[in-house]
Amino acid sequence: MNKNRKSPLFQSISIRTILPNVVTLMAFIAGLSSIKFALSEKWELAVAAIVVAGILDGLDGHVARLLKSTSKFGAELDSLSDVVAFGVAPAVVLYMWALESLDRLGWAVAIIYACGMALRLARFNARMDLDDDPKGKVGFLTGVPAPAGAALLLAPMMVEFVFGSEYLFSKPITVAGYGIFIALLLVSTVPTISLKAFRVKKQFFAPFMLLIAATIAGLFANTWLVLLLIGAFYILSLPFCYYAYRKRLKKKYNQA
Repeated sequence: MNKNRKSPLFQSISIRTILPNVVTLMAFIAGLSSIKFALSEKWELAVAAIVVAGILDGLDGHVARLLKSTSKFGAELDSLSDVVAFGVAPAVVLYMWALESLDRLGWAVAIIYACGMALRLARFNARMDLDDDPKGKVGFLTGVPAPAGAALLLAPMMVEFVFGSEYLFSKPITVAGYGIFIALLLVSTVPTISLKAFRVKKQFFAPFMLLIAATIAGLFANTWLVLLLIGAFYILSLPFCYYAYRKRLKKKYNQA
């Protein structure tokens, strides 16, 4: 027996490995905190907490790759965090805000959305180690990703933050139908934009950066309105994504 070999109990873990998991836990805490804000009827803080969770979720993977500290543990923790922050928390927040008045129907919608998110994440994990995703090969995602799904689900709340509560989009039955629509988008196979595969041509780089700057400035000036516009653009982009996907897929097979 090698006496110089350290027991697993005494092996050390570098801060480089820990840091991405800390970011993931921060996303988990932000998502869970949104429920606490909803219990206090602090609706804007509840939605903001889920938006923050989405930002942190986008950062943890980049931090892990930057520090070269990706791990199976980190991937599993990220999925568990996503289920809570983008599945359970938004469902509970929306239920308490509008769906509770529908009684059992409202709770059924919340369950359908949360289950849709869990199924989407399970499908993503199952395909993680496989090389048979045709959409991924041509630069698209399958279905709406978790953070985007959570943000889209809470769009009716953002509408009320901006325009007030006298609009059809804030009515409980409308919110219920919209929630089911978002759940279907989560589990669908519709191709959606992949930021990892997104490319900007050199001649459009300066205008694109100006657009990013304008968006950031808009978020400071009127956060909810700009987030609504981004969500509307995302929904409207789905038919174009499908067309672009079919075009790229056809080109790929023609070259094969």
